[in-house]
Amino acid sequence: MTSNDFFKFEIIYKSKKSGARVGRIYTPHGIIDTPCFVAVGTNGTLKALDNKTLDEMGLQLMFANTYHLILQPGSKLIAQAGGIHKFAKRSFPIITDSGGFQVFSLAYGGVAQELKSKGQKKHDSSVIKISEEGVLFRSYKDGAKILLTPETSIQAQKEIGADIIVSFDELLPYHADSKQLLKSLDRTHRWEKRSLDEHKKNINKQALYAVLHGGVDKDLRKKSCDNLTKLDFDGFAIGGSVGKDRFEMFDMLKSLMPNLPQDKPNHLLGIGDLESIAGIVPLGIDTFDSSHPTRAARHGLLFTKKGLMRIFKSGNALNHGPIETDCSCITCQNYSLSYVYHLFKAHELIGLTLATIHNIQFMIDLMKDYRFKILNDQI
Repeated sequence: MTSNDFFKFEIIYKSKKSGARVGRIYTPHGIIDTPCFVAVGTNGTLKALDNKTLDEMGLQLMFANTYHLILQPGSKLIAQAGGIHKFAKRSFPIITDSGGFQVFSLAYGGVAQELKSKGQKKHDSSVIKISEEGVLFRSYKDGAKILLTPETSIQAQKEIGADIIVSFDELLPYHADSKQLLKSLDRTHRWEKRSLDEHKKNINKQALYAVLHGGVDKDLRKKSCDNLTKLDFDGFAIGGSVGKDRFEMFDMLKSLMPNLPQDKPNHLLGIGDLESIAGIVPLGIDTFDSSHPTRAARHGLLFTKKGLMRIFKSGNALNHGPIETDCSCITCQNYSLSYVYHLFKAHELIGLTLATIHNIQFMIDLMKDYRFKILNDQI
């Protein structure tokens, strides 16, 4: 366990069959049972779903994006409201990122765009300058210049007030060469040390995670582990480019995971599709975030034990049963698949909400099932 009294991690059980483990993360806003899927609430809420409903469903950890929150409504306004929990009326734990991912995505594009362009071109002119100090960019809201540094990122996360915050890091594209990657890695480590120093000025009952980098280069990943685990971070996130496909990611993680401290929690950034989860849980990943389940719901893709179901699948219009018969979600307990089909067909916004509720409940139940199977050495 960590030495402070507001953030603790304990391992409940380690599987005899794999590297999977069941644990508990204790935060000021409650316990996070691991492995845990973390839903993405970019602006302090999941799209199409309010936090009161989310609390009642029992989603233990939500991810909010610092970049978006500092642009709208502003971290100082959130602080004036008493922090993100009071402002957004969420009772359970929240984790924020540093804002770096969004800023560097502006520079290089998203993963798909970057792979397509092979990292050869800048994607967005709103990034003005990347230097040792940090990143200077223009707000997409009003064009104002904003300097995001390790210090300003941590200060903003202090004002937002999440339970777990993340160090400022540089995200290089997948196609960066080894020289670029090494230069970036060294700067990221300097930025993360600066993040830790700023955090210590006002710990504010928040846990700080380091972010491990190195792309798919196993030696650089080990170097990142060796460097950052010497510092007193509360946990470790795995960031940067994790591979062009899940097989490359699994290979990198198999090499990386033994180098991580066993007594601290880890988090895999931006991964949460069902196939990836099936591969990362046996490797010992504790928490992982993705907007995939909520985005899928808004596009009419419903999660079921038999796989993804398209809302407009032939026959759904006449199916007066629930989306899934043994699902405990509000949607399945109260509404038929036929009705949800009708809502999507009529472009009624509540259809997006009911689909999102179902997919999030599916993920919550899936995590309970994973923990049960690990406890029984089935995984």
